[in-house]
Amino acid sequence: MENTKNVTEFILLGLSQNKKIRNLCFLLFLFCYVMIWVGNSLILISITCSQLLEQPMYFFLNYLALSDLCYTSTVTPKLVTDLLVELSTISYKSCMAQLFAMHFFGGIEILLLTVMAYDRYMAICKPLHYTLIMSRQSCNAMVTLCCAGAFLHSFVQCLLTSNLSFCGPNELDHYFCDVYPLLKLACTDTYRVGILVVANSGMMGLVTFVVLMVSYLLILHTVRVVPAESRSKALSTCTSHITVVVVFFVPVLFVYIRPATTFPEDKVFALFYTIIAPMFNPMIYTLRNTEMKNAMRKVWCSKPYLTGRQII
Repeated sequence: MENTKNVTEFILLGLSQNKKIRNLCFLLFLFCYVMIWVGNSLILISITCSQLLEQPMYFFLNYLALSDLCYTSTVTPKLVTDLLVELSTISYKSCMAQLFAMHFFGGIEILLLTVMAYDRYMAICKPLHYTLIMSRQSCNAMVTLCCAGAFLHSFVQCLLTSNLSFCGPNELDHYFCDVYPLLKLACTDTYRVGILVVANSGMMGLVTFVVLMVSYLLILHTVRVVPAESRSKALSTCTSHITVVVVFFVPVLFVYIRPATTFPEDKVFALFYTIIAPMFNPMIYTLRNTEMKNAMRKVWCSKPYLTGRQII
């Protein structure tokens, strides 16, 4: 069948059509977006300007903060501005670009969380080999593989979606372009494409989540026999990581692991992994992390300007 695309733009129905709710959501998500930038920028600058960057865990956390900023910026700015207009539209090309960028940076985040779990596993369960295995060269290679894997995942998503025909209704029941809402609008049989999407997104999320949980369970099993002080530090770090994994992965699995269909609740669950998780990640990683808090104090509470004034 010839691949026709009579639809040149989509109408995004957004979160709600109620004017008061839209105004409230505008203020709420604008605040969230500002907090995402503030929190993740603090982590980026604090790690980059301190000796923490030499440690693999913080090296990966630095990239996680950057991916959070990029990931949420593919969705949140348009969501916020669309809440102020009566009719929100997005062109077909912009829709495909948003779809690619969202799955690319989301894929990087998922793979980075996996690498961070591997780093903690090696540090706690294989401490004698940790320095050798987690060298800077190895860390750079892992980040590169995360980007390559995310690119492949996103490319497949866009390839499957771009081959669909859109010749009928163009109202997208979501606040951003995603695969399942687009499949619902396609005027061709999407059964096979839906299965491939589940295999690409759903299984990727499920396998990664299982690997992460098994890694942290092994870590928790190992720390039972270590001294109390080391055990407390390891548990604090792992608790932070597990919290981030649960907040991010549970909504992702709810949306992508099932057969290709959409529910009204999908938009609410999508808020967790596109806005809420990137906003809370900086707080989760810093509030219970003494090294991170000390680094932030050194970077932000140092007083070179006061020293300068004293010299003058």
